[in-house]
Amino acid sequence: MKSAVVQLPGLNRDRDMIAALTKIGGKPPVTVWQTETEIPAGVDLIVIPGGFSYGDYLRCGAIAARMPIMQAIKARAEAGVKVLGVCNGFQILLEAGMLPGALMRNASLKFVCKEIRLEVVNAETAFSRAYAKGQILRCPVAHHDGNYFADAETMARIEGNGQVVFRYAEGTNPNGSMNDIAGVINEKGNVLGMMPHPENLIEAAHGGADGRGLFASALDVIAA
Repeated sequence: MKSAVVQLPGLNRDRDMIAALTKIGGKPPVTVWQTETEIPAGVDLIVIPGGFSYGDYLRCGAIAARMPIMQAIKARAEAGVKVLGVCNGFQILLEAGMLPGALMRNASLKFVCKEIRLEVVNAETAFSRAYAKGQILRCPVAHHDGNYFADAETMARIEGNGQVVFRYAEGTNPNGSMNDIAGVINEKGNVLGMMPHPENLIEAAHGGADGRGLFASALDVIAA
């Protein structure tokens, strides 16, 4: 499977994401710059990594969501290509209208960087099928605006449709996110956004490999 990592000014997790995709998928992803207007042919998975695109000015992800490459990503997503946004990538997908809801300032009004527990709510998606429903994962977070919010109608719809893929578990919600939501997917099931960083827990050198399953699922190389 061929993957691509989007690079934008201010993103600082692209190398981590490239390393994860290379180690788990067996080959390095192509990189795509923000001013490009096309995604390379044959790409099956597009990843927008974390960081602080454009310094998080205006709103986190707001400027990045309006870059030329996002139109190409939208078109590929509509055609069924998988798209993963992690942390700032999640914020960008929300600002681009590719996922429901919004991300607000953390309830503490402070940047949070620590390990949390993540519950797998929906294990039947293209990004979570390597896990079991209800499985608890360790995963690091590092963000200032991860407080997920949606109006009552939207929240009822995404909960009813199984669009909540991950929740913060065991009282580890780091940001005040509604319903402890840590990751949501679109109705079509091919665009996932999440705040935690699975790319930073994929091997023993990281202290654990709980994040491998997400990439193994997305890359169609389910890990043993």
